[in-house]
Amino acid sequence: MECGRVRERSPRLRSSRDQKQKTAGHNAGKEEKQRMKTRFSKLVRFLSPLCLAVWGVGSRAVAQTPAELDIQLFAGLSFRGAVGTVYQIQYVTNLAQTNNASAWRCLEFLQLSASPYLWADKSTPATSRRFYRAVEFAAPTNLVFIPPGTFRMGSLTNEVDRFETEGPQTAVTISRGFWMGKYEVTQGEYLAVMGSNPSYFSTNSGFAEDLNRPVENVPWDDATNYCGQLTQRERAAGRIAANSVFRLPTEGEWEYACRAWTSTRFSYGDDPGYTSLTNYAWYGDNSAATHPVGQKLPNPWGLYDIHGNVFEWCQDFFGDYRGGLALDPEGPGEEALRVIRGGDWEGDGWLCRSASRFRYWRPGLRHFSIGFRVVLAPGQP
Repeated sequence: MECGRVRERSPRLRSSRDQKQKTAGHNAGKEEKQRMKTRFSKLVRFLSPLCLAVWGVGSRAVAQTPAELDIQLFAGLSFRGAVGTVYQIQYVTNLAQTNNASAWRCLEFLQLSASPYLWADKSTPATSRRFYRAVEFAAPTNLVFIPPGTFRMGSLTNEVDRFETEGPQTAVTISRGFWMGKYEVTQGEYLAVMGSNPSYFSTNSGFAEDLNRPVENVPWDDATNYCGQLTQRERAAGRIAANSVFRLPTEGEWEYACRAWTSTRFSYGDDPGYTSLTNYAWYGDNSAATHPVGQKLPNPWGLYDIHGNVFEWCQDFFGDYRGGLALDPEGPGEEALRVIRGGDWEGDGWLCRSASRFRYWRPGLRHFSIGFRVVLAPGQP
């Protein structure tokens, strides 16, 4: 009996001990939860200002107006704007210079593809001290924005009327957008900047005055001098940044802009029989002289007379294509010949093809079939 009572009490004793252990464990768990809660509460109180600060910086960046500065942990800025609008990305290295308009340097012309937009400065290490802003750019009259991109420069070996210097085809990337003259530089524009008109098709040779004809009879040296004088005038007027420049296009820029993302013989199609060329170009079959700019149809990017009227000087010396890949090519370092592009009023139709290229003997020589078109781009930062 004694043993039986012991056996009967044993479960109750064990149950009581278990209950105490459970109660103690529960209390310990509650205490641990309370401690975790306290720690979490402290962590939240610590993180909240930090998150608020990060959100505040992000909020200011997203809400930035063109004139507002933005300091980031990366080299760049985030801003809102009108999609499709072209902005100047500018910077200063000293925060005290932000009210000095001439202190701002243009890094890039950017056509906004989305809003908000996150832009990164690839021209400098992130450790450099720069303060950025995005300013909507009101382009000078008669300029067209050319977006960055990649294209095949030159022609295929089976292209009709191809010339051997047009190959091998090279995959060229134009890494930054730029502005290009909608028209070839006119006699009136040249006269306004340089104070003279060297053109053959002018009163100089007994022709009726028409200052809307393209200027020609201009050597390469004088074309680049025009660009320099125009740059000084526009900087002084505050219409371009202190480091932006007018210049001749590189040969790569010229063909890229001419093609406007096409790969055909002309910017409007292959036209193997030259039956449509007369709608886009003044050339030997429909012309005996230069004509006022803008009378023919433009290419897809709005450039007029990119085929025909007058040949156009390029910045580059003439050189062979290397094939493969090229980033912002600028031609050979130094040669005797400069590049001319586009065809002219007296030449055959094949000279007006997008890939057609020619060399002209020395930059100092002039001819009544050669003029030029300008580009506006950022210069050295």
